[in-house]
Amino acid sequence: MLHGKYDPENLFARMIRGGIPCIKIFENSDVLAIMDVFPQSRGHVLVIPKGAEARTLLDFPSGQLAGVMAVLHRIAQAMDRALQPDGIILSQFSGEAAGQTIFHLHFHLIPRYAGQDLAGHGHGIRADSGELQILADAIAARL
Repeated sequence: MLHGKYDPENLFARMIRGGIPCIKIFENSDVLAIMDVFPQSRGHVLVIPKGAEARTLLDFPSGQLAGVMAVLHRIAQAMDRALQPDGIILSQFSGEAAGQTIFHLHFHLIPRYAGQDLAGHGHGIRADSGELQILADAIAARL
């Protein structure tokens, strides 16, 4: 469903409040950037906007997008320097039919490596926390 009531107990809202642990790369008043524990490729990052109860991009206040996009840009640059991928995908799913599985607006930064297929979105293979922390530290060090 594209439209619906925002659930303040969704996974990302709880992470923003500190109620669920995550592997942080960056946090400020606009966003929380974390490693995806079910990555589509090595170094997959989620950038989660704060400050609005928005299920999808359609719900998010347009005046707050500039701050989010600035952080997305910084993290993509840091990802490039840290991981040296052959490409980077920026994606955002709005609504279940589009592939959204957690109904709090979020963006995916997915590094692409030549000759390596992407795992499917929500594929269910959990990454090793220790490896994710190493990747998070490498990206954060280049912000």
